[in-house]
Amino acid sequence: MTAIPGSAAAVTGAASGIGRALALELAARGCDLALADRDEAGLQTLAAEIAKAHQRKVTVHTVDVGIPQEIEAFAQAAIAAHPVLNIVINNAGVALMGMFDEVDQAQMEWLFNINFWGVVHGTRAFLPHLSKKPEAHIVNLSSIFGIIAPPGQTAYCAAKFAVRGFSESLRHELQMANSPVRLSVVHPGGVATNIARNSRPGVGMTDNARRAQSIERFDAVAKTTPAAAAQRIIVGIEKNQPRILIGNDARYMDLLQRFRPGTYWAVLARKIEKMAKAGK
Repeated sequence: MTAIPGSAAAVTGAASGIGRALALELAARGCDLALADRDEAGLQTLAAEIAKAHQRKVTVHTVDVGIPQEIEAFAQAAIAAHPVLNIVINNAGVALMGMFDEVDQAQMEWLFNINFWGVVHGTRAFLPHLSKKPEAHIVNLSSIFGIIAPPGQTAYCAAKFAVRGFSESLRHELQMANSPVRLSVVHPGGVATNIARNSRPGVGMTDNARRAQSIERFDAVAKTTPAAAAQRIIVGIEKNQPRILIGNDARYMDLLQRFRPGTYWAVLARKIEKMAKAGK
């Protein structure tokens, strides 16, 4: 297991959502932090909030995880500021709304650069340092959409399935090498963040009513709070859990996919529609 008190963690996408909740919870449990995000003002606000409540060393780093050079610079700065750093959480992510024929190649590549390559580059940048620690942990954020694939999410699902495959293969490599580095891949269900509200529409998506309905439906079914998600991830780190499912919805969808791997969507579509109506 990787103990949280006395550790130092690097967290991407830390200015909001699950990343922000993780920073607050880790600081409360005695962990120093290197926080990265594109939102510099959000990082500063978060650091000030942590400073009021806890005597932890917190550094903030303005980083676009879609740019490999910025991730490498972040890793170097974070390690220099926190030599004991032994936890890396590749959390940053974005969403893209629209059917496949409404999304162009440039938009898919934009999403992949952040949601997949950001995870790969973040892992590569920190792994040599982590490998020298007596105990260390990498946490890669996938999604329940890295296990199931609903319509309208071709880019997002492709990236999150890729995060899952990359993470599971790397975990097996680390185990074979008797590495001190542990690796968990996280599959959140509906978490009440702004990811849907902040999603980019596909270039061919002109139906604003459909976009509004999608956001409303997400808000209706996203029942897990970011704080609860962060607590679940930290338990997964402490217990060295290889797969971390977040929320009853994620656990249900994971089981359904196992029982009906080729036909789960017909069942899920009905259930989601029912939940959305109940949430109004």
